[in-house]
Amino acid sequence: MKPYDLIIRNGLVASASEMGHWDIAVKDGKVAALGTALPDAAIEIDATGKIVLPGGVDAHCHLDEPTGGPARMADDFRSGTLSAAFGGTTTVIPFARQMKGAGLAEAVEDYHRRADGKAYIDYAFHMIITDPSKAVLGEELPRLIDAGYSSFKIYMTYDDLKLNDRQILEVLDTARQEQALVMVHAENADCIDFLTERLEARGLTGPKFHAAARPPLVEREAVHRAVAYSELVGQPILIVHVSGAEASAQIAGFKARGLPVFAETCPQYLFLTKDDLDLRHFDGAKHICSPPPRTSADQQEIWNGLRNGLFSVFSSDHAPFSFDSAEGKKVAGENAPFRKVPNGIPGLETRLPLLFSEGVGKNRIDLCRFVKLTSTNPAKIYGLFPRKGALAVGSDADITIWDPDRQVTIRNDLLHHNVDYTPYEGRTVTGWPETVISRGEIVIVKSQIAAEAGRGHFLPCARFEHWKDLRA
Repeated sequence: MKPYDLIIRNGLVASASEMGHWDIAVKDGKVAALGTALPDAAIEIDATGKIVLPGGVDAHCHLDEPTGGPARMADDFRSGTLSAAFGGTTTVIPFARQMKGAGLAEAVEDYHRRADGKAYIDYAFHMIITDPSKAVLGEELPRLIDAGYSSFKIYMTYDDLKLNDRQILEVLDTARQEQALVMVHAENADCIDFLTERLEARGLTGPKFHAAARPPLVEREAVHRAVAYSELVGQPILIVHVSGAEASAQIAGFKARGLPVFAETCPQYLFLTKDDLDLRHFDGAKHICSPPPRTSADQQEIWNGLRNGLFSVFSSDHAPFSFDSAEGKKVAGENAPFRKVPNGIPGLETRLPLLFSEGVGKNRIDLCRFVKLTSTNPAKIYGLFPRKGALAVGSDADITIWDPDRQVTIRNDLLHHNVDYTPYEGRTVTGWPETVISRGEIVIVKSQIAAEAGRGHFLPCARFEHWKDLRA
């Protein structure tokens, strides 16, 4: 009997801190050894000329999330995790959303029902808190954190999601007591309403005016307020989907003062601009997300932040609303005003190839930074490390083998989500995941699925206890 189940040989292996040529052996779903001249295994993979990385961790994506209205997400846990796997991701963390007037535990139970038996890869849950009652904060939330749901998102915008300032403070205080992490969607709702109403009064309702209703100032102010509240309470926070220079400058200033603020950004802020909202035939609605894409100068600031450590996490914020659908972007009809278009764009499968091609391939970031942003840091921040996000003895054997030279022109018909478009249609990238392994099982090989839906496991997450180490 051979000592290992699987060995990957001859590849360039990279972690968040080092890279080199050594082999990786797998036994019983775990990394069992790293080295050279390892004994034979039942399955041998020759990775000569390839790059071997920890599987991606997409820590911000939306799958089969209830919307509270007629809009419906196109991806459930089956199609969403399949798409993620084809893109080199082996763990996803989507959101169990509390509906106003309902309990938080009820939302988590419902989300488990939606996920059970469908996932191709492993998954954890964030929670979305929309109704932080005394019962929720005093009873339900502490129990859920203890059970492995240690991160939750709050919103400063959207009528059906937003919290007021006092509620934000109460949530932050509960998180401090329970050692949990608060993620913040930072945009000023009153400013957005003020600008939207004035645009509508002038008949300016097309998709391009979504950006005019959400200028950088709206995000900048909300980021400042959110971090100030976290400072007041003494609770770390993570600002999600940072879009450009003004919000980045706010975060950099707070970090320079030593405040525990973490930041995330997403592909749309590197590869789209506000001009992509100004397309013919309502096509700009495909790119409506919040905050909206900014300018090419803002894109450069986001690249700077990825390189210099301002951003800890690079996520997709996959929000799968189909374009040509009465349950998607056209839920309010053809040429609906931007206010009524569901926000968000798809990106689970393209997240890693886009960043690899334009970041690593064009020397904007190195390979270790790529691993750190897309796998190791999210695993650490959300309580999954070292089980996930590492190629270390004892870690789950979640491994992606990349062909760094493969050129792919992104077409929606090549992707595996259920959305009817990709915002990156026609863009050619260099570097694509060739083989994807989850807990030692080959899931994707040579662009073919090799596993069954339902094999993915739910992952409880550890409390957010070691945030000081994350800032080092």
